[in-house]
Amino acid sequence: MTADQLISNDVSPPNRPATAAERTVELIRSSFAAVEPQAEELGKHFYATLFSRAPETRDLFPVNMEVQRSRLLRALVHVVQMVDQPDDLVPFLQQLGRDHRKFGVLAQHYDAVGDALITAIATAAGKAWTPDLERAWVNAYATVANAMQEAAAAERGPASWLGRVVDHRRIGWDLAVVTVEASHPVPYQAGQYVSVETPHRPRLWRYLSPANAPRQDGTIEFHVRAVDNGWVSRAIVAHCQIGETWRIGPPMGRMAVPQNSNRELLMVAGGTGAAPMKALLDEVRQRPRPPRTQVFVGGRTWDDLYDFTALRRLSFSYPWLDVIPVVESEAETSGAEIGTLADVVTRYGAWSDHDVLVCGSPAMIRSTVSRMLVAGTPLDRITYDPFTMD
Repeated sequence: MTADQLISNDVSPPNRPATAAERTVELIRSSFAAVEPQAEELGKHFYATLFSRAPETRDLFPVNMEVQRSRLLRALVHVVQMVDQPDDLVPFLQQLGRDHRKFGVLAQHYDAVGDALITAIATAAGKAWTPDLERAWVNAYATVANAMQEAAAAERGPASWLGRVVDHRRIGWDLAVVTVEASHPVPYQAGQYVSVETPHRPRLWRYLSPANAPRQDGTIEFHVRAVDNGWVSRAIVAHCQIGETWRIGPPMGRMAVPQNSNRELLMVAGGTGAAPMKALLDEVRQRPRPPRTQVFVGGRTWDDLYDFTALRRLSFSYPWLDVIPVVESEAETSGAEIGTLADVVTRYGAWSDHDVLVCGSPAMIRSTVSRMLVAGTPLDRITYDPFTMD
């Protein structure tokens, strides 16, 4: 969800007739809102239609399609929400097109996907489906497919990289720190995320954020929390072995510290959102003049702040860095601020003179960004990745 849409209910509609493009956007959003409650059936219908019309695509997906169906919905939600923001949507679609090369997706598959998508939405919409709706969705999908295909065709780098697990350190029952040594350097930037495929869950990819800036030895550190119904994350935490081979997809995301800004920096990290923030700090500390940086790292309890000690050590080493722990509740005094990250960060002010980076769960991002906007933080100063997938 984009930040401006988080407060859309508080913004008055423009006092002028809607343009044709705006009417198209409204048609897409209103029709999707009507069928979204049927998300599970929508996903089933889409994949059944796709595999019927292009049977060869079945081998591109995992045996268990439950996670894949939920990812389809989240991708649709993201595109629907950004359909009127091409400056943000097109770069995302280009990254997605390059990422889909790892599946072996061919140009003809895009036509089959488009037919299956329109068929699924039309079926879910029922009698509400009209020629105008069909035209709007066909045009929207054409924009999506063209951007993805053009980016994929222009890419000359590998579709994926191989990496060998060189360390697996378990922290508690639900969290592990895994270090992977890539066979060739993965061209990610600090703050981005990549998809990984492990031998425990073939063809089932999970997005993870590196916890370090790129290194000369090609090693990448990942912080992985086992989530409910997380097929890949639970397997990584419990069963990952040193020596096993992972496949790593192309980097995605727009999280980065501005290069040409004189403003101070605010980082807000929830849970394993601390990993990309740690990578960004790793990159910032190598700059000739690092910006003054304030980091809020939060969790429900003190135990959730699994990497706080390492972050605090960094703050002792670099005078430009300050780290504040935040917990929603605590049994004994720990020195942490009490409340949600949204509560605590806005308690300190509007941060209107800072560049702001936010990373964590979708719920944490929505809450923190919306509260900061209300507090007076300028929208164009806030950076976050709204589309990360379990």
